[in-house]
Amino acid sequence: MTQDTAHSSLTAGNLPLEPNAFIGREADVEELTHLLGVARVVTLCGAGGIGKSRLAVRVATQVADDFPGGVWLVELAEAVPGDQIVPRVAAALGVGAEPSRPLAETLIDALADRRLLLIVDNCESLIEECARFCRMVLTVCPEVRVLTTSREPLRVAGETVWRVPPLSLPGADAQNPAGSEAVRLFVDRAGAASRGFTVTDQNTAEIASLCEALDGMPLAIELAAALCRALTVEQIHARIRDRFRLLSAGDRTAPARHQTLRATVDWSYQQLKEPERILLRRLAVFTGGWTLDMAEQVCSGNGLCAEDILSVLCGLVDKSLVLADAAAAGETRYRMLETIREYAAEQLDASGEEGPLRQRHRDHMIGIADRVHRLIVRHPRPTWEEICPQLVLLDELQSNIWAAVRWSADTGDPESALRLLVLLRWPTIAGGRFTPADEWLDRLLETEPALLSPRVRGDALALRGQVAFGQGDPDTAQVACTAAAELCRTTGLHGPLSGALAILAWVAIYQRRPEAARACLDEALEAVRKVDDPWHEMVIRSMEGTLALSEGRAKESQRSFEAALAIAHELDNHWAEPVALIGLAQVAWLRSDLAEARAYYEQALDLLQDITSHWQTITCLSGLGRIALAQGDLATARVRLVESLRLCLGTGQRLGVARRIETLAQLALAEEDDRRAVRLAGASAAIRGSMCGAFLPSGFGARMEELLQPARTRLGDALVAQLWAHGQEMTQEQAIRYALQDDEPDGEQTGTPPTAARGPAAAPLTTLTGREWEIAELVARGLSNKAIADELVISPATAARHVANILAKLGFSSRTQVATWVIEHNRA
Repeated sequence: MTQDTAHSSLTAGNLPLEPNAFIGREADVEELTHLLGVARVVTLCGAGGIGKSRLAVRVATQVADDFPGGVWLVELAEAVPGDQIVPRVAAALGVGAEPSRPLAETLIDALADRRLLLIVDNCESLIEECARFCRMVLTVCPEVRVLTTSREPLRVAGETVWRVPPLSLPGADAQNPAGSEAVRLFVDRAGAASRGFTVTDQNTAEIASLCEALDGMPLAIELAAALCRALTVEQIHARIRDRFRLLSAGDRTAPARHQTLRATVDWSYQQLKEPERILLRRLAVFTGGWTLDMAEQVCSGNGLCAEDILSVLCGLVDKSLVLADAAAAGETRYRMLETIREYAAEQLDASGEEGPLRQRHRDHMIGIADRVHRLIVRHPRPTWEEICPQLVLLDELQSNIWAAVRWSADTGDPESALRLLVLLRWPTIAGGRFTPADEWLDRLLETEPALLSPRVRGDALALRGQVAFGQGDPDTAQVACTAAAELCRTTGLHGPLSGALAILAWVAIYQRRPEAARACLDEALEAVRKVDDPWHEMVIRSMEGTLALSEGRAKESQRSFEAALAIAHELDNHWAEPVALIGLAQVAWLRSDLAEARAYYEQALDLLQDITSHWQTITCLSGLGRIALAQGDLATARVRLVESLRLCLGTGQRLGVARRIETLAQLALAEEDDRRAVRLAGASAAIRGSMCGAFLPSGFGARMEELLQPARTRLGDALVAQLWAHGQEMTQEQAIRYALQDDEPDGEQTGTPPTAARGPAAAPLTTLTGREWEIAELVARGLSNKAIADELVISPATAARHVANILAKLGFSSRTQVATWVIEHNRA
């Protein structure tokens, strides 16, 4: 995959390929294609097995080009009452949670003005949740279209309910029965099941009659056609008729089609050999799919030998009760249609095997997670080519993993649930799977501490802190990792201790407490050396580089990142190497070596092509944009920065959006569009302020001052203050739209900003006063607070207060950083 392909895939959607030929429904597809052009929400309604999901995918394929934001499929087949739809939609679109903010708001921000089609499949299990979600989308996302499938309408304002009919039957065209949709489907699937199958004058009438007996239900027809490998059409027809009569005294209140479908599925189950029945019902323990190895490990025993699983599974595939999907990690992935899985689950429950099978399933998931964990940290180191397929497999097994976590929690075994989460620490962090990991960790860590082993609790607390910091929530990270560190020190658990201390150091760097960060890193390095864990040592070396970089110590930072890169090379890990390469690029930027910085960013991008790591990709693109800007290549800068911002939009993370808008403000200043630059700077600061309050990240004020001072020189303080206020008043959506377009904000002419009539506007809080500029110059000359006081004839306390204000406004933690910035500012 090229880098461009990797980027475009973030907006192209996740629509699956159709597994076989789509038969019939040409008029239905045409009507629905037109309907989606005029209706905001369309619900395909009908009984199970009527073909709603397959029809939805076919329609979406036809209209995909009309949705530049992509076509996204959200499957609710595995949902259970009490689940929520918002996390599932967010996961499908790659939208992560933010601290202290409902995920629904972040998701709506990500959808905002994107023109996309959202397919929500199998809504019946979460009907109320789906209705509320669709109402929310209709209200605030004007460009989003929603296509849902459900056994009942959502009953939400604006919904268009489209009843999915059965396939057309021969009775509607007695002169040409082979032309009906139902017969065409049977003939196609029967031919695939048996190469010797042919349509003759003798069996055409039987096929037509059989399809009528099956009420034109696609699933029932496919199940019957699959039996052509063993039975004639006449035999199949006879047995279907017998089975219908046998079940004709069922629930009179149930829809007739549901009775027919259940009769078909039940009949198919009864036709299976005993090993096939055993395997089919046991396979219901899997959620979302499985591999042959998983089936052999979980489903064997008590009447079914492991060595027989393959042949029995192939028999179920032949009968269309199990589908064989594309390979994952070199292994074929299997799944069942939901109607079949529901039926199999009923049989599993009636057999009395469910509890033991669920436990075996959970233990197997732990075994897979442990294997991946050992691959990452083992001696000797595996190659990335060995690790990557296992990570792909983990992606495919997410539904099974969370089902195992849920079952362990619900059955009173929080230790096993936490162990599974801890073993998946690195795939969770690198893949950005912070949700629902955060929710499960919070729930499980409420368990009485005495009921958990210290190792599992310590690891889980450290992971909770790591997840929280990844979500931009340093307070929760600090609380969790402090508790983890205290527990690990008491119990002598050096591995989890090093991880917790690394996160505490990260928090301290963020809070501009360098001494606390240094102390945490020293203790973490001592702990990690006691357990010979090069992975954590690489993390700690990277943190040392980040700390040194934050204080302007370029040589020390480079040594630390080079040490981290050497370990990452030894590990051959494509998660780790880009972290160190990005750090080295930032060091090169600090040393003004733009060519070297660009080379590091491009090398990191190459490594990121085969994995999902959105934020590292965004950082590289933004870094390359800033380099082009510094070199005066404004066209390239705009391409890279806009691409970076667009990628940010799909994540729903406001802090990343704010950073990208800030850089685009710097680009506008270079393009001599001072008004645009100030507005964008104000909008960026407003987004940050809504998240972080008065706390500014390192160097933020200095960057704002560099941007605003030239604008003040050319436009004057009063107009800059008004433009800044206008930017602050923009919503995030308005700011993004303005940043991505060249025109002025809505309703504004170039000459007069709308705030002009409101009187004087407040100056940006980052603005240094005249006295503060004077003192900053003295700091750059190396004067102490006492020497500054003597120079300006003020008290040392007043001088110290001014220096503290300068540090706070500029976002620096040391006088050295202030001095460096003043010197570079004056040189510019």
